[in-house]
Formats: sequence, structure tokens, C-alpha cells
Amino acid sequence: MSIREHSGEPQSGGARLERPSAGPAGVSADSPAGRLAATVDRLTREVRAAQAEAEGRALIELAKGILVERLGCGPSQAARQLAELTEQAGTTQLEFAVEVINQAARDRMSEVTDAFLAATRAAEEAGPDAAAVRLRAAESGVLAADDTQAVAESLLAQALRPLGAVAVAIWAAGADGSLTLAGSAGFSPAEAARWYYVPPDVATVARCGLAERDGLWITSLAERGLPSVGRHHHPDGGRAAVPAGTGGRVYGVLEIVWPAPLPEQPPQIVRQVEALAELCAHTLETYTVPSGPAQQPRVLPDAAELMDLADGLYDPALVLVPHLDAHGNLLDFRIQHVNSRFLDPAGRPRAMVSGALLLEAYPMAAGDSELFQRIERVYATGEPFRARRMNLTALVDQVPLAAVADISVSRHGSGILFIWRIEDETARLASLLQHAQRLGRIGGFEENLLTGEITWNGQLFDLYGRPESSLPVPLEELPAHAHPDDAVTIGRFLRTLLHHRRPASAAFRLQRPDGVTRHIRVVAEPVLDTDSRLLTIRGAYQDISAQHWTEVALAATRDQLAHTEQHASERDRLALQLQRAIMPPTQAPLQVQGLDVAVRYRPAETEQLVGGDWYDAVVLPSRLVLLCVGDVAGHGIEAATSMVVLRNALRGLAVTGAGPGQLLSWLNIVTHHLTGGVTATAVCGLYDPASRTLRWARAGHLPPVLVRGSKAAPLPLVSGMLLGAVPEAAYEESEVRLAAEDNLLMYTDGLIERRDRSVEESLTHLLTTAAAAPDTLDQRLDRLLTYSRSDTDDDTCIVGIRVG
Repeated sequence: MSIREHSGEPQSGGARLERPSAGPAGVSADSPAGRLAATVDRLTREVRAAQAEAEGRALIELAKGILVERLGCGPSQAARQLAELTEQAGTTQLEFAVEVINQAARDRMSEVTDAFLAATRAAEEAGPDAAAVRLRAAESGVLAADDTQAVAESLLAQALRPLGAVAVAIWAAGADGSLTLAGSAGFSPAEAARWYYVPPDVATVARCGLAERDGLWITSLAERGLPSVGRHHHPDGGRAAVPAGTGGRVYGVLEIVWPAPLPEQPPQIVRQVEALAELCAHTLETYTVPSGPAQQPRVLPDAAELMDLADGLYDPALVLVPHLDAHGNLLDFRIQHVNSRFLDPAGRPRAMVSGALLLEAYPMAAGDSELFQRIERVYATGEPFRARRMNLTALVDQVPLAAVADISVSRHGSGILFIWRIEDETARLASLLQHAQRLGRIGGFEENLLTGEITWNGQLFDLYGRPESSLPVPLEELPAHAHPDDAVTIGRFLRTLLHHRRPASAAFRLQRPDGVTRHIRVVAEPVLDTDSRLLTIRGAYQDISAQHWTEVALAATRDQLAHTEQHASERDRLALQLQRAIMPPTQAPLQVQGLDVAVRYRPAETEQLVGGDWYDAVVLPSRLVLLCVGDVAGHGIEAATSMVVLRNALRGLAVTGAGPGQLLSWLNIVTHHLTGGVTATAVCGLYDPASRTLRWARAGHLPPVLVRGSKAAPLPLVSGMLLGAVPEAAYEESEVRLAAEDNLLMYTDGLIERRDRSVEESLTHLLTTAAAAPDTLDQRLDRLLTYSRSDTDDDTCIVGIRVG
């Protein structure tokens, strides 16, 4: 019984599924063997027809060569002459070609043939001209093509691929200025479908080539920025767009694609490409250009949408379209597209499988009559088919033959989407995950903070020593189930997770109801909605407990760690004392006529983060005022001692009367050679009270901020790399003249630095705060410290001056 008899009439648009009742040797055509036999028989006939066509074409090409030699013309003219003579003689081209060959044989056939072959060999050995020979030889194949699509395929295969080209497009120009893709090769069906029609006045490569008399040759498509077919696959490739015209009339454009930048081509290649474009014009003469984009492209839109859908799936998928005979009967399905998850059993690339007939690519599918009949039925009725644990024998390479898979076959317009999922593989992965959790003693959880719903897996109940029928423990109640000594650790973990809404982890001792204490590590992350509101907490617990001897060793390690921490704390305390002894938080103001000077130093909030920030404000013997701030990289005693070296060195160097650029150059030498390889940033200025001018330079530091009236802005940036990076460095100087009531601020990055903000955003906030108008300079500096948004717990130094 045929599919039509079994399932009723197909839906609108469906093809007839009737087949002869018997195939070769009386075998039923609906049987697996009948399908396979019919496919082999059809392929045999196609091979024989192709062989006969190739033999006839060889005779026609030989006749064209004879005409080239006899008439002294080119291949294009010879082809047209052969067509005209054939029409006058009232015979086929093959019959007339035989007559030409016989006549040449009666005259001097051997001389003509030898001369033709010798000329061809000489041209091919001529280096750059060999490509031109291949182009000229391709002209005959183009003239023999049936339509524009065949012309495009022939051009790419015979003439353009030897030149390095990877794709070709033949555009037909419409009367309204639109372009239609009449033929293409080297592009995917979906890409060709998307570019089937280009409206008028859209500046594409083909459009620009149509406007140029000699065509358009582009070295790199990215440089010109013009859109065109295949631009995403070859964005840096070269393009050529040559008008296709004949007899003074242009019918379209020949566009050629190279995968890499295209160098300038020799004149003979350019002329041959122009000749090929003229040949394309002969096929475009009879091409009917649609009046708009309504005409259907070769790839139907619903099939193109299915291709995009298949590419977005995580399971192997095929897009199938029906293959019908001349009477509209369904013979097979063509594989229009395969997605990236598909692996061919024979190891063929996906591009080779795509476009083939299903029974030709996978003859064993004919033996799986149930699968093939299901696809036929879906196409005929439009009813989707889904099955669990169905044998899939021919299309899957990842699993053994006769694999079990979940199948989904659905019809979308004229296309079929065929998806399968290997159920055994999914189950195996799930089992591996469960075993990994069991072996690692890991339990997962998820807590919804809006509804209060908590989800635990079975392994987590085991870690807590609670039955699965009991209620899960909320995160906020975690301290009640932990050792009292771990309350601070858990509190810090919960603050980071719930208040700061950042991922966090903590190790603590879990006290279970059965009296057993386990060492647990918890890792969790917050889940926020689009408005940054906290919705859910998800994470995992892991039992990191060991045997008794490991716990004893851990206790000894903890004692050693505590001793190390105490030693480090002592070092930090000594560094902090050293820092505060040299850099007291307050300093007596300088006595300078017409100038107020104030400084502020705020040490790190955490004593373990003793830094290397420093400042100085001193009147030199020359009556100039030295103003500087700096920041030594790192923390601890090393940073503090390096800060002392740099601060004192700069004071001593400033007595020489050198400018700030020279002072920083000398200080760079000191940093590189005398401080154990540390690096630092600094800004140094010399203020002249008499002229109210400030000369300043910077070494990788933020520039000073000038507050004039109600506006605050940083001084223009000058070049200068950080101290200690190289043995010698030069530093650019700048000079600014200050006015009465002006305020100038120098500061370290501890004033503005934030983990969640860029430097530009923090600097903008600083300028806004500094622009406010307090009564005194001291109030201005205090205001900057008060409204500082820094969250890095770093040292902060500020030096400010106010001109009287």
C-alpha cells in the first residue's frame, strides 16, 4: 500500500507519493530493496548520460578549436560561428561538429591538431599567462551551459578557482535599478537566498561595479566597507565586479570573490575576466528579471528559516526538502542543510553531505523503512512525528550501529526538520554527574529569597545528616548549625553574598544532629534580575573532612599558620609605626606669604595593608615651595621603607635648584638602582610665590586638579612614565600661572580608586566634590576625605594650596 492510500490525501502543496507497484525484477518499489535498486538504477542512467554528454562536448570543443585555427578568431567568436552554422545547416551542434572534424581530417587534421596542442602547451608554460589560458579554455564551457546558474558553476570550476577565487555571483540588472542574483557558486544556499534581490539605490559591490565603465577591483572588502553576498565569510577578501554587457548594452554584473586581499592583476587576466563577463551577458539576454522581490528564490524562505533554526539547536539536525520527478511524484528528499552538531558516519565534511539526496548519501536509510516512511508521512500529512528510544541506524556516528535515540520530524512549509537526541548519551552524562557528586561529597542547593522556597539534592541531606523528608536549612540559619568559633567567618560570607551581592565562599565546621562534626566548604553566587534585585542564591557544599590523622595534621598546620600570621601581623604593625613616625597624619602649616598650604594623610583602614603613599610640602632655600605626592607599589615594610628613601631623596635633590622634570629623572635613577627594584608614581611641583607660577611634572601619576571659581578640572596631561621601570627616563614639564583665590590639589589614587568604577567615573565625582566652595582650604581637604568613595582600603595623601 502506498503512503497516499494509507494516510489519505496530502495537505495543500504536498507532492503525490504514488510509485509503481513493482520495481526492477518484480521487487516492490516501496520495499527497502526496491528503493535501493531504484536509486542505483537512476544513478547509473545519470552516469551514462553524463559520459555521453562529456564525449559529445569534447567533439564540440575540438570543432571550436578547428574554427579558431581556420578563421583566426577567438573561442567566443568560434562558438557563435558554430552555433550560426549549425542553425543554417538544420542539425544539432554535435552532428555539425562531427562534420567539421571529418572535413579537417580530410584536409590536414594532424597539422591542425598538433599546432593547436603545441600552442596550448606553450601558453601553459608561459608562467603568468597560464591562468589566461585556463580562462580562455573555460569560455567554451560557459557557452555550453544551459542557464545562468550553470554558467556560474562552470566559471568557478573551470576558470576562476585556478586564480584563487572561491565564489562567483552573476547579477541581472532590472529596469528599476534593482539587482537579482541570477546565478551563483561557492555560496551556501541560505546566503544566496538572502541576497536573491537587492533593491534600487543600495550601494553594494555589484552596484558600484555596474556604475564603473571598466568595473571595480577591490583589494580588500573591509577597506571599502561595501555590503555584498558572502561578506561575513570573507570580510578581508578581494572582490571584482565587472559589467556584463554586449552590443553596447549592459545586462548585469559579474562579481568574483577571493578569500584574501587581492593584489593588482596583470592586464591579460583583466581582459579575460572582461571576456567572461561578456559571455555572461549572452545568458542574461534571455533572463527574465522580476519586477520586485516577490519571485521565489531557489531556496524557499521557509527552508532558509529552517536552516537558521537548525543552526541554533544543540542536537544533530537535518533540513530536508522534497525531490520530485517530472510528474510531481516524490522520489527522495534532498539534504538542504546540516547543522554543526552533525557528524557524517563516513567522515565526509558537512558541505559534501549538504545538497545530496538522502538515499544517495545514506543508502542504508532505504533499509530502515520505518524511518524513511515516517519522514514521507510527515511530508504528506503535515503531522509531526516524535518517538522515544527509536533505533537510528544510518545517520549517527557518535554511537554504535542501531543506537537508541529520541526522534523529532516536523514539516515547516515545504521543508522537513529532522532532529534526534541520543538518549543513552544524555543518561550517561547525568549518571556521571551523580557519581562525581557522590565521590566528591558535593551537595547542591538553590534558595529563592522572594518565595522562601529551598531546593536541596539528596547528597546535601547526607552531608547535613538529615533525612530527605526534613526541611532544608536556610542560609541565614547557617550559624546555628556551625561551630561557634566559625560565626565570624560565616557572617563575613553572608554579608558578601546577601549584602554586597557578590559570589563568596567560606570554610566552617558543621555540627550535625548525630554529634558528628564535619569540615565543610560552601560556595555560592547571587542571581539578580534585570533591575539588579537579588532573587535567588545558588551554590554547593563540599565535605572537606579527612580521617583522624589528617585532622591532627591540620591542627598542627593551623598552629603553624597562626604563628606565621602573628609574625606577619608584627611586621605590619612595625611598618605602620614606621610610616606614622615619618608621615604623621597632621603637619604644621607652612609660613609662605600669599599662600595657604594644607596636607592630609589617611592611613589604610586595615592595618595589614600598610602602603607606600607619601607627600611633602617644604620651602626650599631658593624660596620656592616644593609640593609633591607619591605612591610606592605594594604594601608592608618594603613599601614603607622605599617610601622613606624616595621622600628623603627628593628633598635632598630639590636643594640643587633643578626643575621638577630633572628631579623626577634623578628620582627614577634612585628608584631603579637603590630600592630593590620597586616601582612608584609621583607628581612633583615647584611653586614660585613671587610670580604665582607652578612648574610641575608627573611620573605615571594622576595630574593635579585646579579649582578656579566654581569649576574644577585636571591640569593638561604631560608625559612621564612611572619611577623605577627603566634605568633612565625623561619627564616633560608644564607651567601654569595661578590667580588669586585659586586652589590646587595633588592627591594619590587612594582618594578615588574603586573596584566597581572606572578611573574616569571616580575622577568625575572628585571634580564635582572639589568644585564646592568651603570657607577655608582645610575645610576643602576635609570635605574631599569625607565624601571620598574609595573602597580599596588604600592609603590617601592630599596636598593643597590656595593663592591669597
